[in-house]
Amino acid sequence: MQNAGTSKTRKLYMAQLVLRCLILAACILILIFDREQTEVLEGWNFFRRFTPLHLLWLTWMLDMLWQLVPVKKRLVIALGSQKHFKFRFQPPDKENFSYQALRRHIIEITKSAYKVFGIWAAVVAVISMLRVLDVLNDDALFMITIVFYVCDLVCVLVWCPFRLIVKAKCCTTCRIFNWDHLMMFSPMLMVSGFFSRTLLLMAIADWLIWELCIMMYPERFWENTNAALRCVNCTDKLCTQYCRNK
Repeated sequence: MQNAGTSKTRKLYMAQLVLRCLILAACILILIFDREQTEVLEGWNFFRRFTPLHLLWLTWMLDMLWQLVPVKKRLVIALGSQKHFKFRFQPPDKENFSYQALRRHIIEITKSAYKVFGIWAAVVAVISMLRVLDVLNDDALFMITIVFYVCDLVCVLVWCPFRLIVKAKCCTTCRIFNWDHLMMFSPMLMVSGFFSRTLLLMAIADWLIWELCIMMYPERFWENTNAALRCVNCTDKLCTQYCRNK
């Protein structure tokens, strides 16, 4: 067994985690000292004046765009996020699998994935109800989103509770890898404004394309049919706590 080491991709993601923590700290300071900047969340205020939150919105939109467009610079986007694209597909040397086995695998992991969907829907329902009851305001929903933004990379680099449900070996093989933005922005479902609506629509587009690709190209999502997903071929080494190169 070889040590997975620290890959360039993992180093990049670790740097991104630090950056996200700094963004969280900056948003907390904005809420404390310059709360008026969060008015960009309301209605069409997005177009009234420029704030640092516009840069955050642009960053998020570009992140989601990269999930829709094949980016062949492998350092930029992890394999787990791009395995639905043809250029990431690597047929095995020997096709020692059956299509029945592939179908069973996809059905099994999809059932597990939608258990996560159900749990997350319940979480979002509770958050939305608290907003309806005015326990939370739009600023609070935004801050929950920022916390989820940080937790997204914690799940990749440190520990992921959803892995226990979907039974994924690692992030590279994970069935719900590209659900991250949908889960991240869903707390802002009750925020009615250009800022939140555009983020949610883009996240839904990412999610729909991911799900359609699983239905149309299931062979790209299983390591038995896509050799690129196997540990021995892994170059990302994102989740080293699970990585086992052979």
